[in-house]
Amino acid sequence: MAASTASRLSPPRLHVSSPPPHLPLRRSRLSPLRAAKLEAVLSIGTHLIPHPRKAETGGEDAFFVSTDAGGVFAIADGVSGWAEKDVNPALFSRELMAHSSTFLKDEEVNHDPQLLLMKAHAATTSIGSATVIIAMLEKTGILKIASVGDCGLKVIRKGQVMFSTCPQEHYFDCPYQISSEAIGQTYMDALVCTVNLMEGDMIVSGSDGFFDNIFDQEIISVISESPGVDEAAKALAELARKHSVDFYFDSPYSMEARSRGLDVPSWKKVLGAKLIGMHKLTHITMLYSVQACGPKSMLMTFHHCRW
Repeated sequence: MAASTASRLSPPRLHVSSPPPHLPLRRSRLSPLRAAKLEAVLSIGTHLIPHPRKAETGGEDAFFVSTDAGGVFAIADGVSGWAEKDVNPALFSRELMAHSSTFLKDEEVNHDPQLLLMKAHAATTSIGSATVIIAMLEKTGILKIASVGDCGLKVIRKGQVMFSTCPQEHYFDCPYQISSEAIGQTYMDALVCTVNLMEGDMIVSGSDGFFDNIFDQEIISVISESPGVDEAAKALAELARKHSVDFYFDSPYSMEARSRGLDVPSWKKVLGAKLIGMHKLTHITMLYSVQACGPKSMLMTFHHCRW
């Protein structure tokens, strides 16, 4: 997440209507996995690029990947504004992810990402806040997602983005965030959804530092040219980093800023100028996975089934 001012810290929590965690999660209209006897699994590649000034300490993002069931992954993006209060923003995100991994097989969680977030947040004692996304794949091919803030996830099928999460924010550049403070959001504020995956679907998930600096078509192009998930994850993260330091690149972040009314003065517009080069030189964490099917022994390997 971008190095930010105190304005990035969450204002008093807004009431967000969200279904109780015990209610059935809503499902997308994407077609379900068709294999009746085969299990859905994920082959996952990861890559993290810390902010240049924070590379020695590993940055403020944290993530974990698990082979539990069909596969689980999560990202927490520490809010940099806490550094202005002499708090290490990385501590909260790292502890949140550590507890998420610990509670993964807790009976109360029952393979529900929203309940996992609840347990992990309650156990986290570090001061700070973070945006977070957790995704769990059922063996039936159903991907369950719980997200607070602006970490994102996209599902790509046959060269097209078929599903994308929406960022949650109080206002531009101030996302919802799980926090140590009472004014922050909780698991009840999470965006909760499910996607029915098909064999060969590709999942791209990352912090805002990734999606703010790369377009969907670039993601699809890089994936199509990559020999495997590890190579794709690295190439995608490096392209986002390259864009983040290119003053002349008109990034998704710049375009969103203009749509929110942030632009150059009117006299510059008359001369054809527009706001570009407004980027987030930030931590970039991205996870890339391919949904496949097969026995549990195939977990974390790229495999295609034949129907």
